Amino acid sequence: MNSVPPELYVQWRAQQEALFLLHERDTPLPPERLLQTIWRHQRLQRDLLRTLDGQPLRILHPGFWNREAGPDFRGAIVQFGSEEPLSGDIEVDVLPENWQAHQHDRNPAFAGVILRVVWTAGRPASSAAPALALREFLDMPVEDMQLWAAHSAAETWPDNLRGACSTPLAQLPPDRREALLRQAALVRFQRKARELENRARQAGWEQALWEGIFRALGYKQNIWPMQRVAELLPRLREGAPALLAWQARLLGISGFLTAAPPAAEGAEYARALWDHWWRERETFRAELLPRKIWRMNGLRPANQPQRRLAMAAHWLAAGDILTRLETWFTAGPSPGLLPDTLLTCLQPPLDDFWSWHWSFTSPRQARPQPLLGESRATDLAINVILPWFWTRARAGKNDRLVLAAEERFLQWPQAQDNTLLRLARQRLLGGHTARLSSAAGQQGLLQIVHDFCDRSNALCAECTFPDLVRKYA
Repeated sequence: MNSVPPELYVQWRAQQEALFLLHERDTPLPPERLLQTIWRHQRLQRDLLRTLDGQPLRILHPGFWNREAGPDFRGAIVQFGSEEPLSGDIEVDVLPENWQAHQHDRNPAFAGVILRVVWTAGRPASSAAPALALREFLDMPVEDMQLWAAHSAAETWPDNLRGACSTPLAQLPPDRREALLRQAALVRFQRKARELENRARQAGWEQALWEGIFRALGYKQNIWPMQRVAELLPRLREGAPALLAWQARLLGISGFLTAAPPAAEGAEYARALWDHWWRERETFRAELLPRKIWRMNGLRPANQPQRRLAMAAHWLAAGDILTRLETWFTAGPSPGLLPDTLLTCLQPPLDDFWSWHWSFTSPRQARPQPLLGESRATDLAINVILPWFWTRARAGKNDRLVLAAEERFLQWPQAQDNTLLRLARQRLLGGHTARLSSAAGQQGLLQIVHDFCDRSNALCAECTFPDLVRKYA
């Protein structure tokens, strides 16, 4: 039997991807994703670049690909003519007029754009940043560029985007690199613990824990609204409400209940909530949050704030979450069982509505979905629960529990990947294939970014970390 030729499947995949790219649009214009890939890898005749208004242009750093809302690339460094280099954002659009058609000119998230990257010249946008037309400056024919973009080589992290520390870090023996990351992780861990301790001095240990948990349930989009709801918990506890009343208070105070429950799948449940909330709305009027304070776009269905608040209501109604956490912590589960045992401790019972729905208006799921997943339990552990136990034990001069909290933090398996972690890993560890085996390694990497990368620019100007790593090696 003849063996399969080397790279055969890779070739097939490239052909299919190229066909997809060529047919992605009905117009002869290339897809925006291709333009983003060209810009990311700088597949351009870089010495010849000029903007649409004729200014010479140098790209000192193309910036970092932003996979979320806002400009396509963050932190770029460019130079127009003989002017001083500028640092800012890059927006990629197929046509120049898309700047206004997509209302970027009215969106404050795009206020930091210093260069617009387009495919070809068109109707200029008034009062917009200078534009560069890629079509004139490609370093290969566009047909070949399509094939290249479909190949796995286009997916690799470009060398010019890696941090100056990636080479010395790669040269470190794995055990020394892990030790360095552990030390950075403990700095991050203790910083979070101090924040909880500072809050505990004002509001008490239990309230500080609740506020930390609520903030973690808000993700980055809704940290502050969730923080505010948690600050209101002492007031909302009045009358020792049961589960449905707790859900009504949390959802009502947050602005998610209106006088007209939705006439959809969740209408019956919403009416039951309203039966509780309308009696208490005036009592809590001064504390009501405006509905517009919440950011709902870009969230996975399971992470909608209404669902997270309904889950927290289970913990509050049960009244024993602190006791359960203390039992879990002092029991000392083995490292391999840490996530599972914490998830068992925190997982609420089946909710008649929220275990089957993502929102008030979503259709009923075929099977119940857990209110808390392992990845969110891990985030709660490493960002809130273990730092809280550590700082409380330290305040009580209990060295054994201080050490136990540190050990469990260092032993915790890796958390779910996210955009910030991927960018940190790619810049510092030399490529998207690099992985970290523990949550502490991930936390250490983020702390290095906070301490060094965030104090420099995309070119690592004046960053001392690369030299420090070389000396350590």
